[in-house]
Amino acid sequence: MSSRANHMPLTPQSFLRRNARVYPDKTAIIHGGRTTSYARFYERACRQANGLRALGVGVNDSVAVLAPNTPPHLEANFGVHMAGGTLVAINNRLSAEEIAFIVGHCEAQVMLVDWEYLPTLRKVADKLRSVRQFIVAQEPGHAPEWLPPGAVDYEEFLAAADTTDPMILPSDENNVISINYTSGTTGNPKGVMYTHRGAYLNGVCNLLEMNMSAEAVYLWTLPMFHCNGWCYTWGVTAIGGTHVCLRGVVPDVVIGSILEHQVTHFCGAPIVLAMIVDGAKKAGVTKFPHRLKVSTAAAPPSPAVIAAMLNLNVDVIHVYGLTETYGPTTVCEVQPAWRDLDVGRVSGLMARQGVPYILAEDCLVLDAEGRPVPADGQTMGEVCMRGNIVMQGYYKNPRATEEALRGGWFHSGDLGVMHPDGYIELKDRAKDIIISGGENISTIEVENT
Repeated sequence: MSSRANHMPLTPQSFLRRNARVYPDKTAIIHGGRTTSYARFYERACRQANGLRALGVGVNDSVAVLAPNTPPHLEANFGVHMAGGTLVAINNRLSAEEIAFIVGHCEAQVMLVDWEYLPTLRKVADKLRSVRQFIVAQEPGHAPEWLPPGAVDYEEFLAAADTTDPMILPSDENNVISINYTSGTTGNPKGVMYTHRGAYLNGVCNLLEMNMSAEAVYLWTLPMFHCNGWCYTWGVTAIGGTHVCLRGVVPDVVIGSILEHQVTHFCGAPIVLAMIVDGAKKAGVTKFPHRLKVSTAAAPPSPAVIAAMLNLNVDVIHVYGLTETYGPTTVCEVQPAWRDLDVGRVSGLMARQGVPYILAEDCLVLDAEGRPVPADGQTMGEVCMRGNIVMQGYYKNPRATEEALRGGWFHSGDLGVMHPDGYIELKDRAKDIIISGGENISTIEVENT
């Protein structure tokens, strides 16, 4: 017999509800000189949800967010779907026309925009016809020159809303929680639909793969707009960790944040790692006083970067994924025997994309007939995934969905080989993949210096 007694839909909403009760006074968010407790985080998410409901946002209505890695953006990762809506976090590096396309395509009813991007939004304000209400997140000392017609201040919006939890749970855990748009290398970007179930599971996956505990302090060097921050928006909250927000990745700010807040985890492309190495050198930091872990993707980390990060007291974890797989879906698990090898040999092994995430189910290299290629490290095929953290499909694009999910696999378009030890290695890329500083990588570039 199935009932609420033994089955509840998986949803990241439960993460914040739990930790508001378990860790009410613990610091959930740090931004500049301000801290927010878990109780306050939960209250603000409830206020956001009720405010959105008062604006008419209901089940499956899209709410667009154009913001950097700030508390309002993080709060939207809970408040929007607590209202029953669908979160659409927009790449803040896109052009005004690209932003207008996404807002129109997802038919966003409400748009939360940070003051920094108002000049960009102003260029296409007349094209955002689906938006009934603009909400502007402002900060002291930054008075905007222009506001969208009828815009309300974010803090005033929250203050006017009720603090009661609306408790709008998804009727099905496979309902859409967010839409993340690809970069659109050929034509318009596609809207990748994430489910409550997939978001929940990949958030937990990250905790397991990064060995995170309630003492985790996560630094937001990875954009929250990218795969909902690889689902760390939900994962860090699930474990009761602390989010350290950043408006941008500035070397001295990153180094200062690591030292001041005793950061334990962060993510980013190798270019971000190299920036941290250089920033630490300029700051006179030869080794961080505590151990850190970094999850990196895009190009494999070079031997020089791996060695430099280890010298700084930072363990490097190489992951791989796409927007269609909620971010990371494989990890290059470091084997105990590798620890006795020299850094050059280790970096060669770590350059591989690895094995499936714990809850990802499967990732193989298939030939043109859909058969696994020999595990010889030489025979190339297409990297394909299936399981719990693969997208539901492309929004309003059934033809592209059918093509991508044909044969019971998600076809990444990336070419790779399978090594005898079961580790996958990419050889060429036909699609954009995870990267912090930019996207649209078409080939692998590995620097061995």
